[in-house]
Amino acid sequence: MRTKVLGLRPTRRNRALVVTAGIAGLVGGVFVAPTASAATGCNVDYKANSWGSGFTAEVKVTNLGDAVSSWKLQFDFPGNQKVTSAWSGSATQSGSRVTISNTAWNGALGTNGTATPGFQATYSGSNDAPTNFTLNGVACNGGTPDPTPTDPTDPTDPSTPDPTGPTTPDTPGTHVDNPFSGAKAYVNPDWSAKAAAEPGGSKVSNQPTAVWLDTIEAIDAPEGSGYTTGLRKHLDNAISQGANLATFVIYNLPGRDCAALASNGQLGPDEIDRYKTEYIDPIATIQNDSKYRSIRIVNIVEIDSLPNLVTNAGSEAGATDACKVMKSNGNYEKGISYALSKLHAAGSNIYNYVDAAHHGWIGWDSNFAPTADIFAKVAKSATGGVATVDGFITNTANYSALTEPFVKIDATVNGQQVRQSKWVDWNQYTDELTFAQAFRQKLVSSGFDSKIGMLIDTSRNGWGGSKRPTKASSSTTLDTWVNDSRIDRRIHAGNWCNQSGAGLGERPKAAPATGIDAYLWVKPPGESDGSSSLIPTGPDNPGGKGFDEMCDPSYKGNGRNGNSSSGALADSPVSGAWFSAQFRELVANAYPAL
Repeated sequence: MRTKVLGLRPTRRNRALVVTAGIAGLVGGVFVAPTASAATGCNVDYKANSWGSGFTAEVKVTNLGDAVSSWKLQFDFPGNQKVTSAWSGSATQSGSRVTISNTAWNGALGTNGTATPGFQATYSGSNDAPTNFTLNGVACNGGTPDPTPTDPTDPTDPSTPDPTGPTTPDTPGTHVDNPFSGAKAYVNPDWSAKAAAEPGGSKVSNQPTAVWLDTIEAIDAPEGSGYTTGLRKHLDNAISQGANLATFVIYNLPGRDCAALASNGQLGPDEIDRYKTEYIDPIATIQNDSKYRSIRIVNIVEIDSLPNLVTNAGSEAGATDACKVMKSNGNYEKGISYALSKLHAAGSNIYNYVDAAHHGWIGWDSNFAPTADIFAKVAKSATGGVATVDGFITNTANYSALTEPFVKIDATVNGQQVRQSKWVDWNQYTDELTFAQAFRQKLVSSGFDSKIGMLIDTSRNGWGGSKRPTKASSSTTLDTWVNDSRIDRRIHAGNWCNQSGAGLGERPKAAPATGIDAYLWVKPPGESDGSSSLIPTGPDNPGGKGFDEMCDPSYKGNGRNGNSSSGALADSPVSGAWFSAQFRELVANAYPAL
């Protein structure tokens, strides 16, 4: 179910264009009429890397004038280019006009100071370079002035900094509300190279994915461990890429993943001391290195653990003895409390997001509030309390649809509620976005700060392709209507292993919806959830990973998936190994389409 992550190297043809221009009249960040004594001028170096129907670009702006405390760059696209995401700046687009404003940490531009915002965009036809560059409303030489130059401290302009806020920019390492906003995310070269080698893979191999620290060996990646890159090298790579955000999955609790054999960990149920001293402490030490203070380090903390104590450790259908042991010994709670304490204390540039399962697991009333309560209990027991948690993540390494446009929870079919259908099964939610937003509110009412944000893993929940419904069914039979209308094509919402028919979901994106800090790819697409049959320890299974029947296409299910078929793909390797057939299917069924 879970993965050992690998990396990324873009493979696409390169195009570069350099634009050099002069700029007039910048004094203290406010536009004024040019004077004879004012220092003026700027350089703009625009470089684009195009492939297929998309491209990335970086715009290096060098201020040759007086120092400014904030900046706004504007330009016009000559074609039909559309910006989809940005880093090291906040980008908006109206028609052909693009506006990129500074983030909280890079607003100050001294004389000869530089800023290098970047963005990803789509296009069709030609991809000519933009024109008419302006900085803070003043036209660069050879361009056309902005018809309405804007004072960069004007509070009526939502794209500029709030003048009532700090007068100095955030320094590297400053803790911000949303670490994904305005950030350039690390692209893992290991995963990227594998993705780029697949047909169509170059269209997504430049996407950032999380790095999974799923064993003690993953931290240092010693020779023969099966890991190519350790934590410190990943952070060094991020610096080399000019990235200021990197995401890591903290995933090695004692008795890990007590309800899924394919992702059981290396530590026994009682090895809490090893978890602390051999796993969490070394991670915290590396992340605390001042060398990495400029990187916003996001930790995704312990997938599936605390929700298992709510749903699989009692007398409910599908409960396991292993989960009952972990509930009894308290080591999930102790381990996560310790991890939150140590990682939070490692630096102000560290961000902790705790895993909150998904709507098809926690969305029932019987699970919803108890899960929020156990999260609050554990966070409050950490040194630093609820402040050690910056937010929560749902759908990690799972397949739940981001939105269900047709199957709404309050819909009725022939007088019957959608909740009565076999698929929904009285759940309160049908998709991940509405669940995440509602669960956030519940977490706040349970004691977490009102500023916490949610993340959603969209790496494999696109469900595009020819089988994606384009309208609601016309059937008057409830189950038929739901099955024909839903985006999520799984046989059962409890199915989690290498699901047949899945597709890449929304590309990583900051602040996409209310209460959501980001959509991101935590599970690297193409890495298996588990083997479809038992693979003995050896060259194809060096870590001796277990076999879970939910990864077997012929398995008819258990209480946790309503005794339904597993829906898994055949011939899958052990968890974390590259699964070419699945990657190709994910690309083919991507939504939005590539």
